[in-house]
Amino acid sequence: MAAKTKPLRAKLDPSDVTIIVDTREQNPLDLSPLQACVGTLATGDYAIQGMERAARIERKSLDDLLACCGRERDRFEREIDRMMAFPVRVLLVEASWETIEIGQWRSQLSPKQVEGSLVGWITRGLQVELVGDHVRAGRFAAKLLYTVARRRYEELRGVFAKPATGNPIATCVSPEILMKVTGAS
Repeated sequence: MAAKTKPLRAKLDPSDVTIIVDTREQNPLDLSPLQACVGTLATGDYAIQGMERAARIERKSLDDLLACCGRERDRFEREIDRMMAFPVRVLLVEASWETIEIGQWRSQLSPKQVEGSLVGWITRGLQVELVGDHVRAGRFAAKLLYTVARRRYEELRGVFAKPATGNPIATCVSPEILMKVTGAS
């Protein structure tokens, strides 16, 4: 006899979403009201648990960004290459465009060099968000990751509402998250 499963809820609640924070993240964001756990990510700093292939966020302070535009550029370019594999990929910078334009930092990089790097990464397909500060970065990341999770969940509900096989959307969500939102054990 087949196990009886509950239907998927109509909406995904933020408390159902857990974000993986990379173990190397030194100053983690406050992602409230989402849940967070520490884990190892080969790419990026933040991913949705159970939907790891759906999105990645790479967070950078201004000092981190300057290093990525200068002495650590080759390493960061490889990181960007890996991020391109994800449908949603964001470089989240804890600075404003105005801060970049003014260029009051100790680095030898000029504002034009940093602007050029950011624009170059955008033209490669990397979404770059200059959010101003760490607190805003946390709010932005939580909203973005919840929206990705909610949309994937809604797509999945549609897949399971009507018989369909081979849908690539279903490959973005693990059985664990399905069990969590259906209440199945």
